[in-house]
Amino acid sequence: MDKYTDFASVYDILMEHIPYDEWAEYMDNILKRHGIDNGLVLELGCGTGAMTRRMAAKGYDMIGIDISEEMLSLAKQRSEGKEDGILYLCQDMREFELYGTVKAVFCVCDSINYMLSSQDLSKVFRHVGNYLDPGGLFIFDMDTAYLYEEILGDNTNIMKHEAGDFIWENTYYPEEMINEVELTLFLKQENSLYRKHKETHVRRTYDVDTIKRLLDSTGLDMICAYHELTDEEPRSDSERIYIVARERHIDNKLYINNLF
Repeated sequence: MDKYTDFASVYDILMEHIPYDEWAEYMDNILKRHGIDNGLVLELGCGTGAMTRRMAAKGYDMIGIDISEEMLSLAKQRSEGKEDGILYLCQDMREFELYGTVKAVFCVCDSINYMLSSQDLSKVFRHVGNYLDPGGLFIFDMDTAYLYEEILGDNTNIMKHEAGDFIWENTYYPEEMINEVELTLFLKQENSLYRKHKETHVRRTYDVDTIKRLLDSTGLDMICAYHELTDEEPRSDSERIYIVARERHIDNKLYINNLF
């Protein structure tokens, strides 16, 4: 999980292709469709805060959680001088703690895919359910098996940038539904020199039925699944899907005391 360390300095460069404005508009529309247009909202895996800041600008009181201190340091820098009121917390999404409940939780940019076991995924779901208001909403995106197998597969991708060169070497393990990425960064230094950095990212995808079952077992009801940025059902060629779930209100919940 602790992979965004030296990577943090170039993370935003590598994510320049992400349509954050469109993502934030989509998230805002889902929340409003379910009666949430203000109040406390938590983002899990917030990274450098690109979505956190956009949702704060839409009027939500935002909390951002990430496991990487380096990522959060950049997020806080980008919020300096802005009255966005964002609270950033360095915590693991499997074990996070808040001072109270929130109206909604969201998690985007395939952060959920970094949960490599059903046990870890259930821990996230249980914590989310514990900190949601009664009937609160949980929205997350997820890379699909189609993306990992048909698009990324065992391919190598190269990106050239004025800051350096970046290489992704993908390997897909179909039985485990796991995508492994060997990431190599050649970061430009002074005097035309480069600094080399390598790390490995491992992500797993889950089918919708498994997600629904795990949500149900942790007190969350899956409302729907969408093809990316649409109101359509997931397709066989969906590369990213969105899951919307609602907290199932149960009196005297003690999920946190009953984690695996």
